[in-house]
Amino acid sequence: MESNSSWLPVEKGVRRRCAAATLGADRAASPEIECTFRSQEEEVTDMETLDFEKLNLRDALDLAILIEEEAGERYLEFALQMENQHTTEAARFFRTMVANENKHGEDLAERRRALFGEEPRRVDRSLLWDVEAPEYEKARAFMSDREALEVALESERKAQAFFAEAVKHVSDLDVKRLFTQLGEEEVLHEKLVARELSRLAPPSDIDPSDYADEPVAQ
Repeated sequence: MESNSSWLPVEKGVRRRCAAATLGADRAASPEIECTFRSQEEEVTDMETLDFEKLNLRDALDLAILIEEEAGERYLEFALQMENQHTTEAARFFRTMVANENKHGEDLAERRRALFGEEPRRVDRSLLWDVEAPEYEKARAFMSDREALEVALESERKAQAFFAEAVKHVSDLDVKRLFTQLGEEEVLHEKLVARELSRLAPPSDIDPSDYADEPVAQ
């Protein structure tokens, strides 16, 4: 597919700050936290919504990479929040999801470089919102590992549904194959999370948040 003339010129800059910096986290206290976001060339488009029919394979790969970045970023925020609340099991699982999303994104980025080198990106994060990333309201104080897994399970299903719907509107055969493959991978991810969930003890009827200390007036 030829490039569409409706794309606006490239704007160079920093995409967004690391989630850890955004949350004001103490990086010195958590030296293992890596900020995966970097300065890069970004482009803006005059598309108000994502038009799947106009995507070529390069666009589709960039879109998939951005989806993984968004999800990894959100899981990092959740992990930091859980650590601040000393909810270690949920934090540990969210960190595992950060690593998984980053690895998947790196694999896609390597594939993109092999096919298209350093050709500029023509899609940006303004066209996406919570495709695979869990919604912010899903994080809550004193989350259990079961609740964390359930959040991830819902997110994998959400990503699967996104690609299944996208394939219906794609005209480029290479893009259709890519989205089909990505949807199948999300099905596999869903099964892996569900398997981990099945290994946990039955949920407790006790809500830990019921025993949280009330705020004390200063």
